[in-house]
Amino acid sequence: MAEENNSAPLFNELVEFFTGDEWGPEQVEDQAVLRMEFEGDNGKWTCLAFAHDDRERVVFTSLLPVTVSADKLPAAAEFICRANFGMEIGNFELDYSEGAVQFRTSIDIEGGELSPKMIQNLAYVNVWVTDQYLPGLVMVLEGDASAAEAIEKVENKE
Repeated sequence: MAEENNSAPLFNELVEFFTGDEWGPEQVEDQAVLRMEFEGDNGKWTCLAFAHDDRERVVFTSLLPVTVSADKLPAAAEFICRANFGMEIGNFELDYSEGAVQFRTSIDIEGGELSPKMIQNLAYVNVWVTDQYLPGLVMVLEGDASAAEAIEKVENKE
């Protein structure tokens, strides 16, 4: 479990929320970062919550449990561009060097106060979107669907 830090109020708010919501947060070394595991309907992955007290921002990231091989980079990038288009909150990111994919949501608290509801929205929207789109990305990576077909399936499933 993470320790409270008096000089990091945003981090303390994250620790309090994720501990109380039973996410089982663990602090990453001596950083203002929490690591948690999440299991949705379509997979299990690691989540990171970053407290940037100096910039008054909080970032929540889901690290998708896939690695994109070099030959699949164009298809994965197309899927991610299609997924991101029109997305109101958050975005998928693809690291072309490592093949890592993540979904990131963030909030700027400057001039306000971080509330538990804001943290809940930040985290739950993130994992919900990740869980929704993960099967589509897997379809693309396994060659079962084009990027356009996979987006159609995940965005219009009933």
